[in-house]
Amino acid sequence: DERVLVYDRHDIWSLDPKGEADPVCLTDGEGRRRNVRFEYTNTDPEKHRFLSDGDLMLLSVFDYKDKYRGLATMRYGKPEAPAVEVLDKYNFSQIRKAADADVFTWQRANFNTSPDIWLSRGTKFAQARRLSDANPQMSEYSWGTARLERWYAYDGSPSEGVLYVPENIDPNKKYPMLCVFYETGSEDLYVHYTMEPSWSWVNYPFYVSRGYVVFVPDIHYTSGRPGEDAYNYVCSGAEEMCRRYPWIDKDRIGIDGQSWGGYQTAYLVTRTDMFACAGSGAPVANMTSAYGGIRWGTGDSRQAQYEVGQSRIGGTLWERPEMYIQSSPVFHADRVHTPLLIMHNDEDGAVPWYQGIEMFMALRRLQRPVWMLQYNGEAHNIRARKNRKDITKRFQQFFDHYLKGDPMPKWMKEGIPAIRKGQEWNFELMDK
Repeated sequence: DERVLVYDRHDIWSLDPKGEADPVCLTDGEGRRRNVRFEYTNTDPEKHRFLSDGDLMLLSVFDYKDKYRGLATMRYGKPEAPAVEVLDKYNFSQIRKAADADVFTWQRANFNTSPDIWLSRGTKFAQARRLSDANPQMSEYSWGTARLERWYAYDGSPSEGVLYVPENIDPNKKYPMLCVFYETGSEDLYVHYTMEPSWSWVNYPFYVSRGYVVFVPDIHYTSGRPGEDAYNYVCSGAEEMCRRYPWIDKDRIGIDGQSWGGYQTAYLVTRTDMFACAGSGAPVANMTSAYGGIRWGTGDSRQAQYEVGQSRIGGTLWERPEMYIQSSPVFHADRVHTPLLIMHNDEDGAVPWYQGIEMFMALRRLQRPVWMLQYNGEAHNIRARKNRKDITKRFQQFFDHYLKGDPMPKWMKEGIPAIRKGQEWNFELMDK
C-alpha cells in the first residue's frame, strides 16, 4: 500500500496515499509527448491488485490522432518511457501471459478482419505470429471498410467520426446512409463487430454488407443542451459526408440510437426534417416525468442523471424548468414529420417504458407516422434470441422501406392486434 496508480488522459501516475510524497509520472510523460494513452493490462490473476519493484508491466496503447492501438512494456519502479512494441490499425484484446515465461498471446482484429490468436515469444510484439484462422468463410461475404472522418460542427468545433463504407463502391450510384450515435465512437475505429441479430441497436456490418453507408459521429456536450449538442454534431456531420462523398444519397438518410442514443434520435426528429426515417430504442421522451423516477433494478433516484449526469441539464427541475421542457421531445412532438420506429420494453429498469409510450401516444394523437415495438419480459436491451431476430428483421424492413424504396411490410401497414401478439408476425411485404 505504499503507492497507488492512477491515470490521467495520457499517462500513469504513482501517488502517495498519505499525501506526504509528491506524485510521480510513472510513464515519464511519454503519453502526453506522443499524444497516446497508456493503460495497465494485468497478466497475472494471482497478483491482480499489486505490483513490486522490477515487475514487468504490459500496457495497452491508444493513439488519439490516428486511433491506432497497440502494446508497450516497462518495469515498475522508477519513471521511464514505455517501450511501444507495436502500434497498428488493429484492436488487441484477450491478452494473456504464460505463468513462468515471457510468452504472450492475444486476439487481433479490426472492422473487416476477424479476430485471430497471435503469439509472441518475448516482448518484441511486432514479430508475433498468427496461430489461428478462425473465420475463413468471412472472405466469401461483403463486409466493408471503416474510415476516420473529421469535419467542423455548426458551432465551429472540430469533430470526428467513423464512416463504414460498403465494398466496391460505385461512384456513379447513390447509397443510403444510416447515422448511428450514442456519445463518442471514433475510438472504436478498429473494433471488429460480429455479424449477429441485434441486441437493440444497429449491427454495422449487417447494414454495410447490404449496401448501406453507416456514419457514427462523436457528440460532445455543453451543460443544459444535450439535444442541441446532438444536432450540432450529427446533422453537421451528415451534411459534410454528403458533400464530401457524392455517392451518398442526401435524400435517403436515416438515424438510429438506443437508450441515450434513442433520446437523441427522438429529439432530432423534433428539430429537423433532414432525415427520411428514424429508429429510437428506449428513449426518454419527457424529462419532467422521468426526473422523479427511480431505476427499478437498483432503486437509485434518476434526479442526479438529469442534473449532473448524462443529461447534463445542470440544475434541478425547479431551477431550470424551461431547460427540461426544451430538451424533452414530447413537448415538441407537433414538429415531427419524420417516420419514427420506437422500441421500448415493459421490464426496462433503466428508462421506464412509459417514456416510449408517451412519445408514441403523442405522435399518434397528432396523426404522425410512428410505430412502437414492445417485447414482453425484456429489459433495456433485448436478450432472448427469438426477439433479437424479430427486431432485426423489423428494423431492416423499416429502413429498407424508407431508404431503399422496398414495399411496406404488413406489420407497418396494419399493425398486429394485441390479442394476436406472438401468433402473427406480419412480415409479408405489401404491394407498392
